[in-house]
Amino acid sequence: MRVKAFAAMPVVLVLATACGGGSSTGFAPSMPMNSSAIQSGSAAEDTTSLLKTLKKQVVIGSVVDPKNGAGNPYGLTVVPFTSGKLTAGDLLVCNFNAKSGKQGTGQSIVSIHPKPGSKPIQVSADKTLLGCDALAIGSDDYIWAAAMVANDNPVITTSGGLLTNIKGKPFSQPWGQTFAQPKNGPAAYYATNAGNGAIVRINLGASFTYDVIATNFPVNHGVPCTALAPSGMSYDGSIDTLYFADGQNNTIVAFKNVSKIKAGGITATKNGMAFTGPSAKSARIVYAGKPLNGPISTALLPNGNLIAGNTLDPDGKNLLLEITSSGKLLATRNVDKGPAGALFGIVATGTNDANTKIFFNDDNDNNLQVLQK
Repeated sequence: MRVKAFAAMPVVLVLATACGGGSSTGFAPSMPMNSSAIQSGSAAEDTTSLLKTLKKQVVIGSVVDPKNGAGNPYGLTVVPFTSGKLTAGDLLVCNFNAKSGKQGTGQSIVSIHPKPGSKPIQVSADKTLLGCDALAIGSDDYIWAAAMVANDNPVITTSGGLLTNIKGKPFSQPWGQTFAQPKNGPAAYYATNAGNGAIVRINLGASFTYDVIATNFPVNHGVPCTALAPSGMSYDGSIDTLYFADGQNNTIVAFKNVSKIKAGGITATKNGMAFTGPSAKSARIVYAGKPLNGPISTALLPNGNLIAGNTLDPDGKNLLLEITSSGKLLATRNVDKGPAGALFGIVATGTNDANTKIFFNDDNDNNLQVLQK
């Protein structure tokens, strides 16, 4: 089935994913030397830490599916427009586990208003969502989901029904997803694979076409709840740059002019620390090493800085890190003093420093929380 191209840019184009179940995965990924400015970014840098200014941490509410009991929230994104079951400004969450708690058996998307005390509303429980770990939404409110266990990419309507299911090659345990609308050029979706470390562009039109624009990023081939691979994708349309985390080598990576990168453009080498291929110059390491520790999620702030979320920490910390686009570490915040591995999807809202909020899934408590002024 055809999914139409998009005419406008969504209000928020941020996606994040994560792995875990509120406890440490037990993996010890390789730790490269700290290189906070391996290569400088091309965008103007804002060295003001927004994370430090968001003093209040508030619980919005539980995101456990009220109909089927699914929990362990992974994917998180913001609804741009009101349509069907979706209300503009609401948060969409996908739950990775079924009510039983078994990892990767959940097939649930819920919505929740961004106000404390809100209750989740089931949007969809389609079987194609099995092991849903990432969500993205375009300007027509269609919900795109990366489902690791089902090994597919379902597209869900605003009423919660299945519009179409994209599956088969080039997907290999989809692990991250985001929507991208460049200033000049057609919109597209990007996905990462936990199975083979590839980055895939899904081109929209009369039929779907695919470009595997990057390959060979490090993965650990972990089963659900232990997977480390490229994930947590964020897109900056002002500079056509795609960011993602890789928890296997503790890096944040950027692809500039990503809409221009063709199939086979980038091959990661040296455990994801170097690049070859026709578009190798488009790839750079934004940040590598401590205090990154099993990062799986990212969010793009309105000022161009990035928030990353750790899932591994020997001291049981659940750190959010704020990093500039050129790789300067500005701040860290432990947002859950329980077992490590609680941080999942992250999304930022707002248009400036004064009204920015950072929402995140907390799997120790199966809820959605927000950092705000």
